Amino acid sequence: MITKSNIFEVYEDKSKRKLYTKNLTPGKTFFSEKLAKENDIEYREWDAFKSKLASTILKGAPNIGFRKDDIALYLGCSHGYTPSFASDIVGKNGFIFAVDIAPRVMRDIVFVVEERKNIAPLLADANQPLKYADKICQVDIIYQDIAQRNQAEIFLKNIELFLKKDGYALLAVKARSIDIAKRPTQIFAEIKQKLEKEVTIIDYRALEPFQLDHCMFICKKR
Repeated sequence: MITKSNIFEVYEDKSKRKLYTKNLTPGKTFFSEKLAKENDIEYREWDAFKSKLASTILKGAPNIGFRKDDIALYLGCSHGYTPSFASDIVGKNGFIFAVDIAPRVMRDIVFVVEERKNIAPLLADANQPLKYADKICQVDIIYQDIAQRNQAEIFLKNIELFLKKDGYALLAVKARSIDIAKRPTQIFAEIKQKLEKEVTIIDYRALEPFQLDHCMFICKKR
């Protein structure tokens, strides 16, 4: 049975430990995800092994920041798997600016945004936010999943420029992209120190077993 979870606009089947969102484009899938229908509502199954945001929910986060009607900046959108579920969450009156530096994944996400009008793909370098500052507005939430050494610095630069006061910001940290020689727990502690100087950390989750050597910081702009 699919029921509302504790997370806004996210649903779950507790018996199977599975997550779902209401499908914004009924009858259509983009990543071979399974569809389920109950009480005339169609849901998309959200795989935590493919999505760090879904992993964060299953690891017990009480709040992921995303709300219905939110305007979001998604940094590192890749092929669009997690952005498509964020699209379900913010709904038809919300909007997602989806940024990635790789032309190859931008070609893939175009097939998603042709059907989902609340996502705008943007080929850009998140490390240089001033170069796309004229293309987006102030946002309610920033989500970042970028495998670069300076992940935290990129995150903070975009928060400063685009996030509304008291807005949420989520940083998915991939330890091996920062320093392969250090223990992931040490890297996470160093990132925490950097973030605390600029934002309020409201939650932290290590993402094993879904994502190896990853963690999620959920922050709020002061």
